[in-house]
Amino acid sequence: MPVLGLGVWQMAAGRETEQAVEWALEAGYRHIDTASMYRNEQSVGAALRRSGLPREQVFVTTKLLPTHPSAARELDKSLERMGLDYVDLYLIHWPLPLASGRLWRELEALQKRGLAREIGVSNFGRDRLETLTRGASRLPAVNQVQFSPYHYRRRLLDYCLQKGIVFEAYSPLARGNGPQDPRITAVAERLDRTPAQVMLRWAIQHQAVVIPKSSHKERIRSNAQLFNFELADNDMQNLDELDRTNGSARARG
Repeated sequence: MPVLGLGVWQMAAGRETEQAVEWALEAGYRHIDTASMYRNEQSVGAALRRSGLPREQVFVTTKLLPTHPSAARELDKSLERMGLDYVDLYLIHWPLPLASGRLWRELEALQKRGLAREIGVSNFGRDRLETLTRGASRLPAVNQVQFSPYHYRRRLLDYCLQKGIVFEAYSPLARGNGPQDPRITAVAERLDRTPAQVMLRWAIQHQAVVIPKSSHKERIRSNAQLFNFELADNDMQNLDELDRTNGSARARG
């Protein structure tokens, strides 16, 4: 699973999504994150086909709305919209207490059929994860949650890492607000980096996968320049202290 991906939440179907995905793939991204709720799966699929890249070179995630009664039917629809035979990762989009256990068993069956290479969840806290997996045959491969210096969910992060669950960060740029913070810009200026690069690097150094969302070509390219610098321990600690909440984020990404 590539550490860096492109998220397409709130991107309009059609030109906006297709261009963003095309620019990302041109810039070296090999991980695209969508969801049935985003209503742009078809555009993601169109951009993937136009890229000419072999299917096995791009990691594709989509998500199941837990209010739907059948995970199998919903994944079939997602695959048809994207023109794919399988997804690399299929997630339950958020916990639904009376349905999550049943849906997880359906996801396990879909993985056995080869329609999803891996299965996981989104917006699950520790209690929800423990409840979900109590009667499950396997742990989720991934838990995708809101995570940034302002939403530093260290206890959930530690729990997932201890369990071997990949911790994936949506809204790693705090929905565009973080790069305006003078404490972040000070680090960025000293390192000759952008504030967004600093925030993404912070998450990666906390062993998170990041899926920043952008439909701007230069920002997509810039956000990929993360692997030739590191944040010092004191910079990491200073960014850790920006945390504003220990609560659970509402479902979104």
